[in-house]
Amino acid sequence: MSPVFGHGRLRLYLLKLLEESPRHGYEVIRLLQDRFLGVYSPSPGTIYPRLARLEEEGLVTHEVVDGKKVFTISDRGRAELNARLDELAELEEEISDSVRDIAREVKEDVRETVKSLREELTQMARDVRQGTRHEERQARNDHREAWREQKDEWKRQKSEWKRQSGEWKDDWKRIWASGFTGEGSSAGDDRLGQMLAEFVEEVRRDAAGSRVGEETLATAQDALYDAARRIRDTLR
Repeated sequence: MSPVFGHGRLRLYLLKLLEESPRHGYEVIRLLQDRFLGVYSPSPGTIYPRLARLEEEGLVTHEVVDGKKVFTISDRGRAELNARLDELAELEEEISDSVRDIAREVKEDVRETVKSLREELTQMARDVRQGTRHEERQARNDHREAWREQKDEWKRQKSEWKRQSGEWKDDWKRIWASGFTGEGSSAGDDRLGQMLAEFVEEVRRDAAGSRVGEETLATAQDALYDAARRIRDTLR
């Protein structure tokens, strides 16, 4: 039991609560619990025996309402209460002081809890920022690595393009050389050479403006070999 209720004090306070209004035992318990902000909650084993004793002394009476004993202060109980008004006032002041102390402790606990929660949230935010920075650094590193790999791929494609361009030139030379024989072939050779040079230059300009991948190279190679075959057949 709360130290506020010294010897006989709880008995006096029960009379006060019943003087305010008739109440059953559970209601008395709830009122005391609310008054002390939930910190002090008397058990039924504390309240009901005292109510029974007050009734034995003729200070309270009871009637059964909806299956519950509802206690009411008697004239004798009211007389005792009036005789102890000074003691009751002192008890009320002690209870108010006690409640203020409890409220202050609760407020301090809440403040400490909020402070602790704020620190935890701050640490969590710091961890998240650090994690985000790490992820951003990793993303930048991955991006740089992908860019290096892409540059290497472009270099490889450019080298392959040069190699295949050389092969194509050799093919065009063979086609050119085998396509003309006899008199008057010199003028035809010059004209065909100019056509082929213009064609190669046009293709090279188109290729320079785009990224040539393996699939594109393979398709272009097939088209060029097919064109070479058709030109060769035409010149025979």
